[in-house]
Amino acid sequence: MIIVTGASGQLGHAVVLELLKLVPASEIGVSVRDPGKASDLAGKGVRVRQGDFADPASLQRAFEGADQVLVVSSNARAYGGDPLAQHTSAIEATRTVGATRIVYTSQIAASPTSAFAPAVDHAATEELLRQSGLAWTSLRNGFYASSGLMAMGNSLETGLLEAPADGKVAWAAHADLAEAAAILLADPGRYEGPTPPLTGSQALDLADLAAIATELGRPVRRSVFPDEELGARLEARGMPASAARFMLGNSIASRGGEFGPVDPTLEQLIGHPPTTMRDLIAARLGR
Repeated sequence: MIIVTGASGQLGHAVVLELLKLVPASEIGVSVRDPGKASDLAGKGVRVRQGDFADPASLQRAFEGADQVLVVSSNARAYGGDPLAQHTSAIEATRTVGATRIVYTSQIAASPTSAFAPAVDHAATEELLRQSGLAWTSLRNGFYASSGLMAMGNSLETGLLEAPADGKVAWAAHADLAEAAAILLADPGRYEGPTPPLTGSQALDLADLAAIATELGRPVRRSVFPDEELGARLEARGMPASAARFMLGNSIASRGGEFGPVDPTLEQLIGHPPTTMRDLIAARLGR
């Protein structure tokens, strides 16, 4: 059985829907904090059990019968939690139930020296996986395209995209990454350890996104402000200092080229061109 954690979230849910195209529903289980949020999957014949990274005993029950477990990475750091402790619990539960393989949603910039805090966590989790004694695959996902849309803020309404200096990002859509994850779960062993970067076909910065919007008929101007202004601007919007540190780390990492490499592996896996930022911006504009 293939167990997918976080299956009520955007990526995990999409992975399960893609898996249903490849394997029988009876071979799929999900681990979710709130089973009610996965009722649609239960209706499709998927086994739904309650499992919480913060409750190791619940994970063992949720993972029961697993051959493989897809661990969708925790965002606990955003809430002051410890993602590594949660990932450790998932790895231990996988071993305890006798599963032999973990697939983990990592990130293109995974490195202990990254300026982007989650990328440091991903690198540390990959080290935990190396030491686990289990077969493992780390999906080096490109930066989520939805984050690119978030970075544009309300610029499609105001015509002004303001942010610190940034760099090129090989944005990848959740739908494409979910499809790739499902393919690799249904055909285990194609990659051992980290995959090549799973990216879109273009590396674009915020100025490029503004230019795309402009080409689509919604003029947007890119404006750069100094890094040190970010905290004050976010505070004025009621956001905490931790958000400024996170966003500034993102900008610094992108300027350093951490998210920029474009690789053909994602397109080769899914068998069609990846979704582009132009596609997503056009959809948001109703074009």
